[in-house]
Amino acid sequence: MKYLMANKLTAVGAALCVLLIAVAALSPWIAPQDPLEQSFLTANQGPSEDHWLGTDAFGRDVLSRVLIGSRVSLSIGIIAPLLSALFGVWAGMIAGYLGGWTDRLLSRFSDLLMSFPSLLLGVMVAAALGPSFESAVIAIAVALFPRFVRLSRSATQVLKREPFIDASIASGRGTVSIMLKHVLPNIAGPLVVALSLWIATAIRLEAALSFLGLGAQPPTPSWGNMIRDGMTDLVGDPWPAAFAGAAITLAVLAFNMVGDALRDMLDPEIDT
Repeated sequence: MKYLMANKLTAVGAALCVLLIAVAALSPWIAPQDPLEQSFLTANQGPSEDHWLGTDAFGRDVLSRVLIGSRVSLSIGIIAPLLSALFGVWAGMIAGYLGGWTDRLLSRFSDLLMSFPSLLLGVMVAAALGPSFESAVIAIAVALFPRFVRLSRSATQVLKREPFIDASIASGRGTVSIMLKHVLPNIAGPLVVALSLWIATAIRLEAALSFLGLGAQPPTPSWGNMIRDGMTDLVGDPWPAAFAGAAITLAVLAFNMVGDALRDMLDPEIDT
């Protein structure tokens, strides 16, 4: 924590992450207007005293939609990697610790998923399940699953050769107990770093899925579908796409900054 706060850029990134999460949680109360209220009399307006970030083609307040959209985009961006980690880390630990046919089976399945780019795999899963918030969560979780499997598997394979693991086996501890009390705590560092970095990846994937119409469905705003709606009149009314894109950039940058700092802090070769 001292290292995180000592680096100004890292402190800024951490503060932005906290701010974004707080804004998402409080967005229904801090949004200045109803994000779904339409008014063709105020459509396609630029920033003004009444609409700080302008309005979209339906006269909806862009600021309110960006704030409410953060709730959807960040929820998917955080829930999906956590869900992926929950299953991927365990699958990787089991494969790395048990070895044999279990390792071969899980590794081949992970390799199969890794053969697809994350976005393509996410699109395939979301299209199969049908466009919705839940489908986007599952699609992104599936896309990130093999990454957690590979990371936890390789770390477990190195760790299981340590003498204290042999001592635990000799003392009569079961496999699940060893993985919970010895393996998981010792591989948690790189997993936490990966999770923070892949949250940023998940936010980008959610924006891409929503842009393609496979994420949260209108009229529910998300940053991705705001960009898609704004692309219909990018020259005449660039505000929805511009500010939603800025929000995505800010969120991805913030989580990447924190992830990079955590990686440096937990790397034993770096003197912190």
